[in-house]
Amino acid sequence: MNVLKSRAVRVVFVLVTLLGVGLGGTSAHAQDSEYFIQAQVKEQQRDENGRPDNQPVVGVTITVTAPDGSEVGSAATDDKGVALIPVPAKGDYVVRLDESTLPEGQTIAATSNAEQVINESTFRTNRQIINFFTGESQRVEQSFFSRAAQRVADGIRFGLIIAMCSVGLSLIFGTTGLTNFAHGEMVTFGAMMAYLLNVRGLAFVSFLAFLPFIDDVGRFHILLATPLAVAIGGGFGYALDRFGFARLRRKGVGLISQMVITVGLSIILKNLFLFFFGGRRKPYRDYTLQEGLNLGPITITPRDLIVMLLSFVVLMAVALTLQLTRLGKATRAVSDNVDLASATGIDTSRVIRQIWVAGGALAALGGVFFGLDEQVGFDMGTQLLFLMFAGITLGGLGSAYGALVGGFAVGLFVETSTLFGVPTELKTAPALLILILVLLVRPQGILGRAQRVG
Repeated sequence: MNVLKSRAVRVVFVLVTLLGVGLGGTSAHAQDSEYFIQAQVKEQQRDENGRPDNQPVVGVTITVTAPDGSEVGSAATDDKGVALIPVPAKGDYVVRLDESTLPEGQTIAATSNAEQVINESTFRTNRQIINFFTGESQRVEQSFFSRAAQRVADGIRFGLIIAMCSVGLSLIFGTTGLTNFAHGEMVTFGAMMAYLLNVRGLAFVSFLAFLPFIDDVGRFHILLATPLAVAIGGGFGYALDRFGFARLRRKGVGLISQMVITVGLSIILKNLFLFFFGGRRKPYRDYTLQEGLNLGPITITPRDLIVMLLSFVVLMAVALTLQLTRLGKATRAVSDNVDLASATGIDTSRVIRQIWVAGGALAALGGVFFGLDEQVGFDMGTQLLFLMFAGITLGGLGSAYGALVGGFAVGLFVETSTLFGVPTELKTAPALLILILVLLVRPQGILGRAQRVG
């Protein structure tokens, strides 16, 4: 057992060290960089369709002073209405707009102040953004229908991501009976590997700069970094089973003990991610800032629209694979009865290994998609873990189709709960409440099968 544990620890250490080598430099670089206050001055207008269309105001002087009144820096807004003022460090500052430099006929808006205060506690990144507005407020109260349509669209996007991350968790439980509490860290691992390839790059591929999607410093475009991260995530799932849980199964270690190991593995990985990556969320290099498309009452960025379409295609491919291929049929047979499947000639160990690979790959892809919208953080998988558990429990434990349906439903519940007065910070609570109510009526979940216990 000691040899088994030491080998498993070595495998995890090697994988995470590989991640840390690339990410450690990013954290140090962020700490050495200068700090800025970015002041943005916009004139509130509407376009020909009556939608808000704020325009930049050029040549407005912005001054930053310390609390004692001494001037720290000053700059005028450029053609984008932006003034970038360097400051020595995070701290308390006063940002003032010189109203005498506003264009003739423009005044500061009633909803905006010419003087704004920045506190050190709110200076979370190396660039603090402050907005000033001129003209009359363009804010309009949306109808309930418009707000509901927007929340449903956001819920569909979020639900598809949860469903994708949940499928692997559900399949692993269905084939092995293991409740994997480290699955959230598999999601984070995939997102961070894509970040490593996209932002940090790999020095040894710099000579391939002439190839598409690879720039002159060896950084991969997100379109190439994503499939590479998915492949690495699948390899991570393979390593976890090959050098860890497969050996635990052969040693006859019980499911409760294996579950406790996943809890410990989750804690170890999360703290290693925090150590190497840092506590601040970081964006990918590509598709970060996009203007939303107006589709009727819904506003959605092209990035999110493509993520939704790709998520749907991937989930349909998973469903068809389970239904039509030999691997899918073998997986369903192992989920139904592992002993009977083994007796019929199915290599159950191989099937389980392939499920771990597929689960790691899907978790990595879900992590990249989630990171594109919410940025990459060391605890992003933890935030999704209990929603994933809620989805697979709601849909039916061990059922891949149940994970698809349950994950989608949970994501929809989470995003639409704010329509009924639920604070944003507590929007996951109604989804868990609905989960409890459904299980009281149908304990096996929506697509699960009733089983006799005892």
